[in-house]
Amino acid sequence: MHLLNLGILAHVDAGKTSLTERLLHTVGIIDEIGSVDDGSTQTDSLALERQRGITIKSAVVSFAVDDLTVNLIDTPGHPDFIAEVERVLSVLDGAVLVISAVEGVQAQTRVLMRTLQRLRIPTVILVNKIDRAGAQYERVLRNISARLTPAIVPMGEAGEAGTRGASFIPFDAEALGPRLLDRLAEHNDGLLAAYVDDERAVSYGQLRAELAEQTRQALVHPVFFGSAMTGAGVAELIAGIKELLPAAEGDVDGPASGTVFKVERGPAGEKIAYARMFSGTVRTRDRLPLPGGAEGKVTAISVFDAGSDVRATAVEAGRIGKLWGLADIRIGDFLGVPPKTSGEQHFSPPTLETVVAPVGPADKGALHFALTQLAEQDPLINLRYDEVRGEISVSLYGEVQKEVIQATLAEAFGLDVTFCETTPLCVERPVGTGAAVEFIKKDLNPFLATVGLRIDPAPVGSGVEFRLEVELGAMPYAFFKAVEDTVRETLGQGLHGWQVPDCTVTMTHSGYWPRQSHAHQGFDKSMSSTGADFRGLTPLVLVAALREAGTQVYEPMHRFRLELPADTLGAVLPLLAKQRAVPGATATHGTSCVLEGRVPVARVHELEQQLPALTRGEGELECAFDHYAPVGGATVPDRPRTDLNPLDRKEYLLNMTRRVGG
Repeated sequence: MHLLNLGILAHVDAGKTSLTERLLHTVGIIDEIGSVDDGSTQTDSLALERQRGITIKSAVVSFAVDDLTVNLIDTPGHPDFIAEVERVLSVLDGAVLVISAVEGVQAQTRVLMRTLQRLRIPTVILVNKIDRAGAQYERVLRNISARLTPAIVPMGEAGEAGTRGASFIPFDAEALGPRLLDRLAEHNDGLLAAYVDDERAVSYGQLRAELAEQTRQALVHPVFFGSAMTGAGVAELIAGIKELLPAAEGDVDGPASGTVFKVERGPAGEKIAYARMFSGTVRTRDRLPLPGGAEGKVTAISVFDAGSDVRATAVEAGRIGKLWGLADIRIGDFLGVPPKTSGEQHFSPPTLETVVAPVGPADKGALHFALTQLAEQDPLINLRYDEVRGEISVSLYGEVQKEVIQATLAEAFGLDVTFCETTPLCVERPVGTGAAVEFIKKDLNPFLATVGLRIDPAPVGSGVEFRLEVELGAMPYAFFKAVEDTVRETLGQGLHGWQVPDCTVTMTHSGYWPRQSHAHQGFDKSMSSTGADFRGLTPLVLVAALREAGTQVYEPMHRFRLELPADTLGAVLPLLAKQRAVPGATATHGTSCVLEGRVPVARVHELEQQLPALTRGEGELECAFDHYAPVGGATVPDRPRTDLNPLDRKEYLLNMTRRVGG
């Protein structure tokens, strides 16, 4: 038996979920095709998915084609859920990228294709909706070649495109052979040389075999045409998937190695991990090493088969399984040995934040618990709790996520919530070097600890590094660990309240009072240092060093690509200037104009809202996170603090006293 873990990706409304339904119907898994509009599809299980007709969470179904078992993963198409898509891509063997025959390549299509190419995932393209009015064969192919990739091989043509009788007409050997030779020779010089020497030296069978090989290497992308609504071209697509995409590989007898790409909660609140196994076999009652030195015992396993998941005693290399019992597991964790995947996962950070508040007298504790579980399912959604104001903030990729969170809280937890205005998530970076030290002096502070710290800037993306300039044996290791952990926690809020992501912190001084006691009495805290002393003093020393270094606030910037009618460019440029966008390259292609540049994340939503009116509804904006840039102007944005405020020594010590006293 061969396995293929297949992803279906597309821009919103390209027909991705409808294609999933049609595939399941064609192979006999379901008797009746579900409707996205009616909310009766197999893979959209969330209420909001059914209401809006969009996919939010990835879903897995399974079917067989002869001796090939396909695990089909239906992924989100909305750009707010690109992190969900990228998590799924890490476990795929191949993908089908769906494009509408009417709209053609759209902004999110380009984002998805770039990601597929970066991860070198073998991909075939399906041009869907050939039965819709406005569908055009040649125009869509030119659109794909110009805006997506020129490395395409049309496998046939659309007959009667734009009508209910539209069909897919596969090319025969005589029509397809020359096309294959032209495209495949770009990556195989021997093909063209053999053909020039003797045309009969290259058979059609050899060309098909070479097409499969280059497709599996993600060098070329076969293009099929069809309709998920009528079923046209779907049988040919299924045959192409079997012939052209690579089967899963992995040694079932090797060391256990897998990746968790989804986490959900069961009816009883138990955690369920979706994992792709790359090597080895995991069985029930196995104990698995997890990241961070933790260990988990698998209590139950399900694998996907014949359209649903069924209980099993094991999940082998190449398969996707649902695992119970791993209470500490998180999305992105690996099981056993870290897998040697070909591509590197890259998640752009969420760049927006909003405050979630319960409506009416709802329990804030229940809201915090519910949001913690949602963040557990998506580690890129960070929670931030402000004890002073009693507020909970969540980080976001876009406005649609608000609706998802709101609907999920109502459906799964019975909580009605509202949201405050969305604001950009900035960061702070040290401007220079700063140092501070505090020695044990009971008359100045209540901490029996000596801590000296120096903070230095570090390259963007390097993270926080903690170093020692004092000997590790100078005091108990637990005290050093308390300082390091507190440093990392404190850097979550810089001088202006934003995270300080890239810097080097060096411990320059240390000191403590050894454990002491009075004669014939027990341990005396008043004359002995504890970890709490170091955790309490470190924030004061660190912010003092940070003050000396100084910080600069940086705001998130998106790169944008704007395609619009050339005659509307004059009206759009003032809007871009108003939104503090920085235009870059501009290119004109006939009556269309393509403008690229950078724009602050805080201005993207307003830009999206005003663009249609200025471009007759024809402007197409594509945005993605690019970098952080220094905030200009005299006003520096501050973020309310949620800690004990070590910036104010008197307030901090008072808060510490209250906390200890409580």
